[in-house]
Amino acid sequence: MRVCARRSSIRTKPKSPARSPVRTPTREHLVHSLYEAAELEHNLMCTYLYAAFSLKTGETEGLTAAEAEAVARWRSAILEVSIEEMGHLVAVWNITSALGGSPRFGRGNFPLDPGSLPASVVVKLAPFSAAALQHFVHLERPTDSQEPDGEGFASELRFSRAAPRPRVTPMGFDYETVGAFYATLDADLRAFVAHHGEQVAFCGDPALQLSTNEVERIGTKPVICLKTALAAFAAIVEQGEGAPGHADRSHFQKFAAIREELATMRAANPAFAPAFPAAHNPVLRPPLRPQGRVWIENEEAAQTVDLANAAYGLMLRLLAFSYVVPRPSSDKRLAVDLSLGLMRAVTHLAERAVRLPAGPSNPSCNAGVSFTSLRDASPFPPGSAARRFFLERFEELVELASAINVGDSRVAAAARIINDLHVRAKRGFAASTDAGAPIASAREPVKLPVIPPTPTKRDGVEYIEGEKLTLIYEGPKCIHSRFCVTGAPMVFLANVKGPWIHPDAMPVDRLVEIAHACPSGAIRYERKDGAPNETAPPVNLISIRENGPYAVRAEIRLDGAAAEYRATLCRCGASKNKPFCDGSHHTIDFAATGEPLTESADMLAVRDGTLEIDPQIDGPLQVRGNLEITSGTGRVVARIQQAKLCRCGGSKSKPFCDGTHQRIGFRSGQ
Repeated sequence: MRVCARRSSIRTKPKSPARSPVRTPTREHLVHSLYEAAELEHNLMCTYLYAAFSLKTGETEGLTAAEAEAVARWRSAILEVSIEEMGHLVAVWNITSALGGSPRFGRGNFPLDPGSLPASVVVKLAPFSAAALQHFVHLERPTDSQEPDGEGFASELRFSRAAPRPRVTPMGFDYETVGAFYATLDADLRAFVAHHGEQVAFCGDPALQLSTNEVERIGTKPVICLKTALAAFAAIVEQGEGAPGHADRSHFQKFAAIREELATMRAANPAFAPAFPAAHNPVLRPPLRPQGRVWIENEEAAQTVDLANAAYGLMLRLLAFSYVVPRPSSDKRLAVDLSLGLMRAVTHLAERAVRLPAGPSNPSCNAGVSFTSLRDASPFPPGSAARRFFLERFEELVELASAINVGDSRVAAAARIINDLHVRAKRGFAASTDAGAPIASAREPVKLPVIPPTPTKRDGVEYIEGEKLTLIYEGPKCIHSRFCVTGAPMVFLANVKGPWIHPDAMPVDRLVEIAHACPSGAIRYERKDGAPNETAPPVNLISIRENGPYAVRAEIRLDGAAAEYRATLCRCGASKNKPFCDGSHHTIDFAATGEPLTESADMLAVRDGTLEIDPQIDGPLQVRGNLEITSGTGRVVARIQQAKLCRCGGSKSKPFCDGTHQRIGFRSGQ
């Protein structure tokens, strides 16, 4: 990513590295340097998030329409940088794991004490401002840039960490830029691999690393050799400072563009205040060194920050845990999903905190989330004890969230997310084994009571007895595709009063074919003649219907429960029966193509198996499993193993989620 100090690129011709503290790189020294790299990326990610959270929202908070539009774009851009920083952090963790180390998830608390990083790298929390923006530009600047640091961000103490002579004990070393730091890591790793060979060097289990199978937005691949490790280093540097000529999408250019626009808008309106006066380096107790820190005394603000910090801490615990559980463990996927879900809750709480006063000692200052780091964020050993810890912690978060949920919409949203994650954690961890492998979901056959020929209805589902099969009709799922009334008009009688389904009116094998054609799964059956019931399809498919829902065919686990083999799921956002489609796309005139462009389409090694679909609260459908997404005409759109599919109806990259649900305030109603 980029992080403090100008960087250098690590491509075909690496720039001059900083002086390495050892003549011959060792595994211990490499892991030590990677720990510092992880702390750099982690700290910078938090500072960017803090600035984004401090920004105002809309005209109700004192912005003009034009200002509100600009501030919304800035927030989106900074959050995008933060997500990319998370990808860089995962890349560093993956390299650490590939070398056989255990990734580090802790870091120093803000502001960092002098000496933990070089004097040229200053890290502290501050709200969005011209000075903070200049600080970000400075941190992301290319090696040949002369961008100064922002006002108030220069190091209070100039010092040198350089070890006078090479030592066996790992020590931090000075580097003028972050690019130079990564160039040193690049050179040391090359030398280490040259000495030991790739097989010995990369001795860690690749299944312990994170990949797009767990987190699709980061685009990080497991590190298995020198080439993949060096590519990760190069991507970190280039995405931060930019490739030669400064890539338009680099962090440096993004921050520079915001800086220009802010200056222009300030010139037009000197009173323009895009952010709340959030605290610089907020703390939850009286600091031993008050300089540069703000004690949050207001109790409502303190409780809000306390919950945000606790959720952030549990997020780190879960991420650490995910690195000790091998793929394809259900625990690994669950830990990552819960962790990312907690970050959504932290976002709501952090935005609430900056709108609350800090307290009487700082009357002109608001609060802010402090991202307090745990003293020990190392992973728990996999197994039942770790699951118990996570569930107990979730219970504590639910209790505190309930206590402070007294009317504010942001706190209410965070409380709903935390409660939903708690439910998912209980369900997911209960379905795990100590070995970490997912438990196969054996679908129990429907056991029907002896009933008369007329339909019997239970929980909205009708059971109609025939001689050779029982037809099952679940009206709430029906989207009126009319395959039944047109394909079997003597069985399914349209527009009649009384019983309308007559299962013996056509040969049973033909009737079974009609049932299979029902896309929503509203029509199912149980054979009585010894012939097999419906089985999972050979290829898991989601078909995108023109201006309509997703049609799913697979062995479906929906929200953690077995859900048969067919379903139509809402993608317009208007259904009253979410996650299922109820036809609301017709009433709202939903318009969305059923023929999106083809994306990744490499053939999957396995094309069937369980397809897990977890509707995220107020968010997209999280889909995991072997899956082919097709257009309405059957053309392949993507072959994937995980994705987030839009269900708010607003994504600009349908069928995939682009975060629009957050901007438009989508509510899942769950």
